[in-house]
Amino acid sequence: MSTQSHSLNVGITQPFPCSYLDDHQETLIMLIEPETNAQTYYPTLLANGFRRSGSQVYRPHCEHCQACQSLRIPVKIFMRSRSQKRLMNKNSVFIIKISESIGEDYFSLYQRYINKVHSDGPMFPASKKQYNEFIHSDWNKPLFIEIYDQQKLIAVSITDQLFTQQSKTWSAFYCFYDPDYQTHSLGKFAVLTQLRLAIEHQIDYLYLGYYIKTCQKMNYKTQFNPHQRFIDNEWVSFN
Repeated sequence: MSTQSHSLNVGITQPFPCSYLDDHQETLIMLIEPETNAQTYYPTLLANGFRRSGSQVYRPHCEHCQACQSLRIPVKIFMRSRSQKRLMNKNSVFIIKISESIGEDYFSLYQRYINKVHSDGPMFPASKKQYNEFIHSDWNKPLFIEIYDQQKLIAVSITDQLFTQQSKTWSAFYCFYDPDYQTHSLGKFAVLTQLRLAIEHQIDYLYLGYYIKTCQKMNYKTQFNPHQRFIDNEWVSFN
C-alpha cells in the first residue's frame, strides 16, 4: 500500500456460489459509494488486488480459499513467445481502431460471445440490462480497442486507463469477440494488441484481472511473460 493512509468505507457480501470453482462459496469486499471514491483511489485499490465490475469495485475475500490472484504484466519488459509472434503475424490482416465511446454494434457481438463461449457462466444468457450494468461505469471512462476483419467488427477490448504521478497503468476490463473466429485466438490476440499499444503509450503495467490455477479459462494469462501475481499482499514475479 501507499505510505499515505486513507480511510475508505467497504462492506463484505454474504457468501454466494463461486463463479469459477464448483462447490465453492465466494465472498467479496465491496467499496461503498464508488461513485465518490473510486475515481481517486482505484489505481491504489487495483494495485492491491481489487477489480471493477461496472461501477462497483471489489476484491475476493474468501475465508478458506486464496485461489484468485490478481495478475499484471510489466509492459516494458514483456517478451513475446514464439507462438505469440506467430499469432500476431497470422492476425496482421486485421485492423485495429481505438474508440472512447461504446459502439452501437457492441451488444450484438457481446451477446453472441456470452451465449456461445460462456453459456456455462453466470452472465448467460446475455441481456441488454446485464450488459449495460456490466459495461457502463459512472466514474470511469475506458478505451475501447476494436478489432476488425475488413469492415466487420470481430472483437472489443475494454481497457481502463489509470494515471497517477507514480505510474501509468492500463487494466484489461473485459474482452468479447466473434465466436466464429475461434481459430484466430482473438482473446490472446486482444491482449497482445493491448500490450503493443501499451508500449506505444509508455504504460507501466497491464492488469489482466484474476488468475485461478484450476480454472482452465483463466490459464492463458500465465502465457504472458514475465508477469506478476498478487500473493499474500505482495507482487511476486514469474518468468
